[in-house]
Amino acid sequence: MPSMIQDFLSNFTDVAKPSRFEVTIGSKSYNDIDPNKLILRCETAELPSRTYATAEQKFGSNPVEKFPYQVQFNDLNLTFIVDDDMLAKYFFDGWLEAVIPSSNYNPNYKTGPGGYSATINVKQYDKYHEQSYSVDFLEAYPISVNQLDLDWSAEGHHKLTVVFAYTSWQKTSNYRNSLNS
Repeated sequence: MPSMIQDFLSNFTDVAKPSRFEVTIGSKSYNDIDPNKLILRCETAELPSRTYATAEQKFGSNPVEKFPYQVQFNDLNLTFIVDDDMLAKYFFDGWLEAVIPSSNYNPNYKTGPGGYSATINVKQYDKYHEQSYSVDFLEAYPISVNQLDLDWSAEGHHKLTVVFAYTSWQKTSNYRNSLNS
């Protein structure tokens, strides 16, 4: 029995920590702000989910079954720490303006030359600071830049949450079996 407990415990010595990540956002600048300046500002991110829209079908006296017919992706939520220069706010306000300009409210093209979409990469790192998982969110663009509340009694710092739509995501890393390294 002690061997089984030791085996169980040894399987949980190297758990992935949600605090070991990095986010990079395309290469386009908005309001003359380089997106690389936001890499260390991203406080929370998400690795993507993938679900299927299903239809229920019943055949004869069999129980109702679900059958997949479409892939669905949830929106990507990123939260940024905002400093006194409001760099993140200016950047994402500029990106929203590139999607639908407030001068005429006519949407621009998502892809192609001058398109507003970008690839967002999210990397998970292991305890040795080596990449253990990486995902690209393809043709991503902001659909919501949340408000920043102002409050005389608040002592914290601004956190700006930005919600992104994207066409699809793809894993950009390969599984590496640590037993074979």
